Formats: sequence, structure tokens, C-alpha cells
Amino acid sequence: MLETLGVALATLFATIGPLNAATVFAGLTSSTPATRRRQMAMRGTVVATSILLVFALVGEILLAGLGISLAALRTAGGILLLMVGIDLVFARHSAVTSTTDEEEEEARGKQDISVFPLATPLIAGPGSMGASVLLMANAGDDLLRQVAVLLGLFLIMALTLTMMLLSSQINRLIGTTGMQVIERVMGVLLSALAIQFMFDGIAQSGLLAVS
Repeated sequence: MLETLGVALATLFATIGPLNAATVFAGLTSSTPATRRRQMAMRGTVVATSILLVFALVGEILLAGLGISLAALRTAGGILLLMVGIDLVFARHSAVTSTTDEEEEEARGKQDISVFPLATPLIAGPGSMGASVLLMANAGDDLLRQVAVLLGLFLIMALTLTMMLLSSQINRLIGTTGMQVIERVMGVLLSALAIQFMFDGIAQSGLLAVS
């Protein structure tokens, strides 16, 4: 269970990106009153958590209905996570883990960004949705491992909310360089984990028969 929790925390931290979410949130709400900022941060976190929970709990059932095997899910999920990991290592922010320039520009004209772009796609984006489904699929029918994945999700979402509420202080404390160092380390770990997911998926598919 502890191993599953550790994998879930590392994967979701990298794909949800609490640091990136806090940075974008601070930029989009720089002129917003503190009370309003807290309300948007809390609402956005609740909506994003609900979205990720849905994907975690019923995502595998949906994929099964579409005829997608667990082996294919693991391989595709590994490829997607590898793309996220590479972006983190090179300090790039793609649409997989963050908002696009067009989405940010649209958000600046909105009074309430809690649902868009904060909840989705900034927090609950393609990377974190895919990771939620993949982690729960890897947990299988083991209830303790499933609980570990959900616990990891709630812990990362709580961390994300905390970082958004303290975004101004965090930016002043560690600066851009500090944030990029943390993201690069997480990118290396996520890339290795993604390769392992791909290996597991290919092995489970039976494409490479072991003699």
C-alpha cells in the first residue's frame, strides 16, 4: 500500500503540477481581492477533484466499454506521462499540464476562473485525468491499493489548494529558478515511471513472447 501511495503521489504531483497551478493562479488573480481569490481557489479545487474522482472510479469501465485493454491503457498512459516528464525536465509547459496562451488570454477577461481554466484544464487536465485512470487500473481489485491511490489524489489536491492560497509567498520564497529545479527532479522520476508503465503494458499485451 505504501509503495502504491508513493507512486500515486509522485505521478499526480507531476501531472497536476501544484507549483505550476499556483504560479498561473497568482498571475491570473493578481488584481483580485484576497477573499475572492480564496473562494476561486477552493471552488476550483473542489471541481477539479470531482472530475479526477470520476475518471479514477469509472474511467477503466468506460475504456472497457470501448474495447480498450488494460495493456493498451498502460502503454498509452506511459507515453502520455513520458511526454509530461520530458516537458518538466526541460522546463516546458505544454497543454498536457497547463493552459495554452489562448486559454490564459480568455481567462483574463473572466471574473471567475474557478471552473475554467483553473479546475480544467489547469488542474484536471489530460495528463492528470489519464494518470488517475492508469493508477486505479494498476491497483486492480486490491481495495487497499485503490484507497492508497485515492488518498494520494486527495493529498495532492490539498497541496495544490494550499499552494494556490500561498502562491504569492511561495513565488517570493523560492522564485522561478527554485520552482524549475523541483519540476526538473519530478520530471526525471516521472519519465522513469512512465517507461516502467510502458514496459508493463507491452509485457501484458503478449506482443513480446518470452521463450
